[in-house]
Amino acid sequence: MGSPQLAVPSLRAVAKVGQVVGVVTQPPRGRGRGLRIAPSPVAQACEEMGLSPMTPASIRTPEFAARIREMGPDVAVVVAYGKILPPELLAIPALGCVNVHASLLPELRGAAPIQWAIARGHRETGVTLMLMDEGMDTGPILLQRSTAIGARETSLELGERLSRMGADLLEEALPALERGELRPVPQDAARATYAPLLTKEDGKMDWSLDASALADRVRGFSPWPGTYTTARGGRLLITGARATTRKHGIAPGQVLSAGPEGIEVACGQGTLLVTALKPEGRRTMEPAEFLAGHRVAEGDLWGD
Repeated sequence: MGSPQLAVPSLRAVAKVGQVVGVVTQPPRGRGRGLRIAPSPVAQACEEMGLSPMTPASIRTPEFAARIREMGPDVAVVVAYGKILPPELLAIPALGCVNVHASLLPELRGAAPIQWAIARGHRETGVTLMLMDEGMDTGPILLQRSTAIGARETSLELGERLSRMGADLLEEALPALERGELRPVPQDAARATYAPLLTKEDGKMDWSLDASALADRVRGFSPWPGTYTTARGGRLLITGARATTRKHGIAPGQVLSAGPEGIEVACGQGTLLVTALKPEGRRTMEPAEFLAGHRVAEGDLWGD
């Protein structure tokens, strides 16, 4: 059970180690700039693999539960499916429902662990295989693997790495689970942190924060929801930036300098050197190109 591209490596891993008796994914929906109706990446992978995915509008019906029960699955693997499984579905697979979660649980429970790991300045994250229960990422842990977060790694890049790590863990864990060799370990709820679903508002630059925190948000919220600010009445999406420790003594959000190397903006502590930005309705530009068509002066105030 999965939907986005991050779930595709896990689908292929499951097909390697066992027989896929069914795939469940989100129904086709509008994607891209023109909102063209398209199947999920998992559904597209199924077509290549000769599988016929189920795309129910709701998984909370007796008919759907009966259909899964008829398949008699030994285990269900759930990777970013996008819907919460009701208790009657969790109880069907003989060996349980295994969730591939992109964090080192109990840290970063929730919908956006990859983005928040970077945005909060974590230096390490990983993948957890967990036996699902009725809670939000609260089930006992079967297997974990950690990895360092690259200093310039975006959430898209980290997500691709973690999706491959999750697939590798499944290839190791599913046969061991079948043999009864994995012992589920309860999570320490006292250590739990949360990674809530992202909104567009999360991408708004708060220049009173430390420069390092803002640089982490630029990487963590790329490509969505992105990080943005206002400047001279327009809206700018900041797609590349790095923090400096320069002391300044001026208001956060004030421009210190603007040149081909970047636009330097004061933060609560340090400064942020903006190295790539996208004006509203335009493409991403480097500072030199942006400055050729947009006026930026020392002392300008960015943000509300």
